[in-house]
Amino acid sequence: MNIRAKKHLGQHFLTDENIAKKIADSLTGAGYEDVLEIGPGMGVLTKFLIKKFRTSLIEIDPESVIYLKKHYPEQTDRIYLLDFLKTDLNQLFQNKDFAVNRQFSL
Repeated sequence: MNIRAKKHLGQHFLTDENIAKKIADSLTGAGYEDVLEIGPGMGVLTKFLIKKFRTSLIEIDPESVIYLKKHYPEQTDRIYLLDFLKTDLNQLFQNKDFAVNRQFSL
């Protein structure tokens, strides 16, 4: 089962596993154990993140959520079918502190 990108959701899927691995490897874990992946699509980056961190996923596309739950069953309780832009992260994650990583080098 492959998921097709939906233009109305602005989806663009990461497909290059080498790039995904480099992104995951760029995260050091210094000062954090949890990672939130926004819009994981088909989980190309997810498979590398879950090897290093306690990973939660927020995905707006129900089709992608079904795919992720099937391919990453150990993550089922950490996969959220939500619109990230309308989500109160403090409520969802019980006021945990977050660090935002906007920059990484490949």
